[in-house]
Amino acid sequence: MKTRYLIIIFLSCLTLSCKDDFDDVIDPSETADIQNFVWRAMHELYLYKEDSPDLANDRFASSEEFSDFLKSNNSPEELFDHLLASQDRFSIIVDDYTALENRLDGLTKTTGIRISFIQESTSNQVFGFIRYVLPGSSAAEKGLKRGMIFDQINGETLTAASNFQELTSGENYSIRIAEFSDDELISTDETLSLQKRMLQENPIYYSDVLDFNTAQIGYLVYNNFRGEYDAELNAVFQNFQTDNIDELIIDLRYNTGGDVESCKDLASMITGQYNNQIFAKQKFNANFDPVDLLFDTKIRNGEQINSLGLSQVYILTSRQSASASELLINSLNAYIDVIQVGETTVGKFEASRTLYDAPNYSRRNANIGHTYALQPLISKLENANGHGDYVNGLVPQHMITENFKEAKAFGDPSETLLLKTLNIMGVSNEENGKDYNSEESFEILFEDYQNQPSYQRMYSPQ
Repeated sequence: MKTRYLIIIFLSCLTLSCKDDFDDVIDPSETADIQNFVWRAMHELYLYKEDSPDLANDRFASSEEFSDFLKSNNSPEELFDHLLASQDRFSIIVDDYTALENRLDGLTKTTGIRISFIQESTSNQVFGFIRYVLPGSSAAEKGLKRGMIFDQINGETLTAASNFQELTSGENYSIRIAEFSDDELISTDETLSLQKRMLQENPIYYSDVLDFNTAQIGYLVYNNFRGEYDAELNAVFQNFQTDNIDELIIDLRYNTGGDVESCKDLASMITGQYNNQIFAKQKFNANFDPVDLLFDTKIRNGEQINSLGLSQVYILTSRQSASASELLINSLNAYIDVIQVGETTVGKFEASRTLYDAPNYSRRNANIGHTYALQPLISKLENANGHGDYVNGLVPQHMITENFKEAKAFGDPSETLLLKTLNIMGVSNEENGKDYNSEESFEILFEDYQNQPSYQRMYSPQ
């Protein structure tokens, strides 16, 4: 029996410490040390090691050959990219792990608007769509709301060729509000200046119980799986218990992933009748044995999980739903009826871990000579029935895209995806109007979050 290596670090629980200032230029000896760390970590833990020839156990006949190989790569980034397998879409290397940790903890400098930049296919008009607004932000103070749109940033009219990342990269920027009149994008005279500030985003964005004559429906908008909010999530489910809900809707359309442990606990809150049964099967490279992850009775702080015992759940998805969002759907599919409404998901079934330059790759003992860290794929997850490898995403039973032209607030029964779901349930007979098909009507050109290291990531549990 192989010795199972504990390859798990909960990023949300990492203790942050101040780092010394480092010179911008790393000298050659330090570069060699970093590259040695990169190869060693990938050789030991990388999920797709077998598909990366230069990570093979017998690749180098001598230390001199190995040293020459490292020197043939001009930077840690170049070496890391060289070692990646062709099917890997998600592994990353960073040169500042403190910034990475902040991002994974939901701490970021932001104006407070989460934006999709969208092109309307019939007219080719481009606009910024505000998915939601963070409380306490500059955008919230200026009165911006979900569903509002704009057509200019800093006086530049948006086009398909715009550099959206650069336009929103400054400490502040202005946007010009626009609106649709029928199918025409109309500019207004309202221009708002937004300032960035450090904020920690609460992933539990919205929760409520929708009261219909025939049913009480729990509705939760959950935008990231993060361990430090598990107790608050558990409290939401306590409210659902108290209100004796009949149905549950989990809105994951903007959830790009996060902590597997939080995902497992959420699944246990939805169910509760499968305690100690397999939630997911976690598989590593040939160095390590597989691990079965089990449904829980407690969250990590020791609180008893507030379980609903449901045999059916509705989950809303988009093309941004990834990783732990997909894991929740796939794992629950082995046990209960999961009714997916929205768009096909990303197709990420692998989990990552942040690796530091330390003997056990932990943050505590990290090399103080640099701040490089890796976040490679280290495992893939399947459900209890062995279903995984959904590289093309999870396809909903009910396809629909939200109405970018007339978006409604979360919890509004006429909001496009929510209304579709209520119609499926049979508690509403209001017409959805046009079921927008993203392939025909809209193209999402850029998501403001997509170049961040937390985007579409899933983090392995203990």
